Amino acid sequence: MNDLVPLTGEPLALDLVNTRPAVGDLLATPGDLRAWWALQADRLPEAVPQEVTDGDLAVVRAVREHTARVLGHVRRGERPPAADLEALNQAQRAAPAIEELTWGGAAVTVARRREGSPGLRLAACLAEAAAGLLADPAVARIRECEADDCVLLFLAAHPRRRWCSAARCGNRVRVARHYQRRKAGG
Repeated sequence: MNDLVPLTGEPLALDLVNTRPAVGDLLATPGDLRAWWALQADRLPEAVPQEVTDGDLAVVRAVREHTARVLGHVRRGERPPAADLEALNQAQRAAPAIEELTWGGAAVTVARRREGSPGLRLAACLAEAAAGLLADPAVARIRECEADDCVLLFLAAHPRRRWCSAARCGNRVRVARHYQRRKAGG
């Protein structure tokens, strides 16, 4: 993964969209995807695979792009492109989840499982997360970071939140403001 550290802790679909910072792409290689997947491991139903392919990367990046476009329209109160909605639906259909029943000796157990390559399974899970976020009324609270050089999105839990991260952008903005005040004061 490049030098930038991904912002995590937002809804999963936002964390995916936020892998496109103002400079660079945090999912440029299969290794980058594997590293991001590992960061999100506690939020995903499957373990990180040993190998992630270019094909896996392509399907996840496609879900990211469709999610970003739909989210942009929804945030502005506009109708999203039908092709992007259909692409997210198709990503879910490519690796549908089933509730697999097994006998555990004393009771029936259920495990959610998907078919397909690791990338298709991850893309389906991420498209499902995007669908959940896009249909949630909380989508109206998604904001873009107010730092001049940041394009990351966040779900504002508090109406006064202005930055994607207080540690990342908030501190930089405050330090810059302090520097400008000192510079102006002589």
